[in-house]
Amino acid sequence: MPNQIAVVTGAGAGIGRATVRMLASFGFDIALLGRNEERLADAVAELSGKQIRLLAIPVDVSNAEMVKAAAERVESELGAITVWVNAAGLSAIGPVLSLDSDTIQRVTEVTYLGSVYGTQAALACMRRRGTGTIVNLGLSHALRGLPLQSVVAGAHAALTAFCDSVRPEIRSLSDRIDLTVVHLPSINTPRLGWSRNKTGHSLKPFGKIYEPEVAAHAITQAVFGHHREIWVGASNILPNVISSIAPGLREKFMAKYGFKRQFDSAPYEEVQDSFESSVPGAFAAHGPYEAIPYREKGRNALMLTKPLRVGLVVGLSVLTFLLTRKKKHHA
Repeated sequence: MPNQIAVVTGAGAGIGRATVRMLASFGFDIALLGRNEERLADAVAELSGKQIRLLAIPVDVSNAEMVKAAAERVESELGAITVWVNAAGLSAIGPVLSLDSDTIQRVTEVTYLGSVYGTQAALACMRRRGTGTIVNLGLSHALRGLPLQSVVAGAHAALTAFCDSVRPEIRSLSDRIDLTVVHLPSINTPRLGWSRNKTGHSLKPFGKIYEPEVAAHAITQAVFGHHREIWVGASNILPNVISSIAPGLREKFMAKYGFKRQFDSAPYEEVQDSFESSVPGAFAAHGPYEAIPYREKGRNALMLTKPLRVGLVVGLSVLTFLLTRKKKHHA
């Protein structure tokens, strides 16, 4: 039986690079898409000893025609695409009034439209056979509503809404194509270092930080598990409940603590971002931060699927109601 064929965008570094490694460990043939040819070549060389086929294609995912052409090339050279992972993204961090229109447009083009174009290209190929899995990335509840990240948050929110609308289209055609959103907490990748920084401070990831292999594990779970959505990390639970029953409380918390918890103590230095071109250098999956690792054996990061998440919210809401009622009764 031939290997399954996966396409991963943003494959040269960060989450995309970790995902390529993990899919390779399961025997997938892989097409690696990204802007930086040097990093794509490095990723291919890293996996050259495995008994899989690899195809590196330089692509700017914000160009719909390039993405479409890449998909057709994969189908021609490797075969039928069974998995497509959209892991490419771009970040600009700063007060909303500090972000010019070109910056907002570029973040939206790469993070939102790049994933939309990838989803379209994947669907066009998968519909020929009526089966496949597409994975897009979203933000965990712990990262939603962060000050200074309005454009990034908006792109991910739009992508989640896009997927919600496309799923019934797929279902109406009776295709067995899964469209999954994996909602991630802060991940230790190099991406923050080449984000556009308009804060005047050195930056660090917000909240608990996980190694990129944790994200890759969740993506792999989506590939094999037929899920609509997966939330990674126990830190999702409390923000999700608070946002559901008392959204104003979370806004107050973010207004008070959300800024400084994104600032690092290191002196601020202006560095090159990746907006005009890919930042040169031998970046791979990991960034410079201390993070919670992926454990191949033993206790892994909590993966919240839709039924488990709904059950937790309902259960905690009922518990809160009962405790409040009991307190009033004793009063």
